[in-house]
Amino acid sequence: MRKLLAATLGVLSAVGGFVDIGDLVAASQAGARFGMAHAWVLLLGVVGICAYAEMAGRVAAVSGRAVFDLVRERLGPRVALLNLVASYLVTVLTLAAELGGVGLALQLASGLSYLLWVPVAAAAVWLVLWRMRFQLMERVFGLAGLALVGFAVALFWLPTNWAELGRSAVHGGAAGQGWGAYWFVAVALFASTVSPYEVFFFSSGGVEERWSAADLADARSSVLVGFPVGGFLALSLIATAAVVYHPGGASPDSLTQVAQPAVLAFGAAGLAVAALAFFAVTFGAALETGLSAAYAAAQYFGWQWGKWVSPREAARFHSVLLASVLLGVLVLLTTIDPVTLTEYMLVLSAVVLPLTYLPILIVANDRTYLGDRVNGPLANLLGAVFLLVIVVASVAAVPLAVVTGMGMGR
Repeated sequence: MRKLLAATLGVLSAVGGFVDIGDLVAASQAGARFGMAHAWVLLLGVVGICAYAEMAGRVAAVSGRAVFDLVRERLGPRVALLNLVASYLVTVLTLAAELGGVGLALQLASGLSYLLWVPVAAAAVWLVLWRMRFQLMERVFGLAGLALVGFAVALFWLPTNWAELGRSAVHGGAAGQGWGAYWFVAVALFASTVSPYEVFFFSSGGVEERWSAADLADARSSVLVGFPVGGFLALSLIATAAVVYHPGGASPDSLTQVAQPAVLAFGAAGLAVAALAFFAVTFGAALETGLSAAYAAAQYFGWQWGKWVSPREAARFHSVLLASVLLGVLVLLTTIDPVTLTEYMLVLSAVVLPLTYLPILIVANDRTYLGDRVNGPLANLLGAVFLLVIVVASVAAVPLAVVTGMGMGR
């Protein structure tokens, strides 16, 4: 029973880390502008993140070391340094966007400006990272993040044309907004699904929880159930936005508008559920991105790291963690809109994706670390195909952003 409970809670943890501010924004805008025409992008992203998260978890369980720890050893310090700089930059910007998302969720609940909440959110993030046990942290916010299921339920209260939703998923296209905008939104949604911090956090989290080869089944359960459930929740955001916004051609540009389908379906209760869900997923993602930034730096430089280690024993790890949170706050204090920041962060995230995923594929095929637990033919096939998609998205991201004016043009 304890093993079953641990596996179930691991699944909930995966759900909590999958949907973040990027998914809230990208999924809602995709549904509002193009109906269900981008459902295939979400499916592709879920398959890819499952394939690579399984590799990252297997590396952690079998070798007892996190992926980034092995990247420097396997690829050398110069290549790993490029990976570190790129991933740290994207992760800190993501952390800033998540803190902004927490502020917006609290603004939704209280009516006070999100900028007033940002320092409070940052302090709360730091306090949780400093004092709360790793397993409790991920389970609390994983459970709370499941409040997003309210958007799936809302589809049954809204005037949903199920046949039309199905047709737009199978036969959808540019919907009169231009193919450039369609593909820009596709790249942004894809990047939100496979954010670099997710696999680094998952791998480092496995080391934090002291996985061994005996835990491989539980790790795979977390991946193969948790991430698809997270994908389902993101799909619900696309669908509710398609029902509420797509017929009128509007597009949500704030979390208040992202919450509107739940409000239309359930009134004040829907607003409360949306605010709770947005707070949980953005706060949980802020915890994960903060840790991911510190994990990457500590693992590259060979420092002591981990939440199980006291701040005194891992001072440099905790210093990077605190500095990353403060940098995120400074970015937001420029008064940049968090939703706008998220849109730019997704483009940058798409650009650096190959630097995250190629090393994982290389390490997962190295018998020095995994012995006979290296990738099989199916894992390598999925990994290679998905890596090709990642490279295409990386190359296309900036030109699409320029040509379409961040998706606004044709």
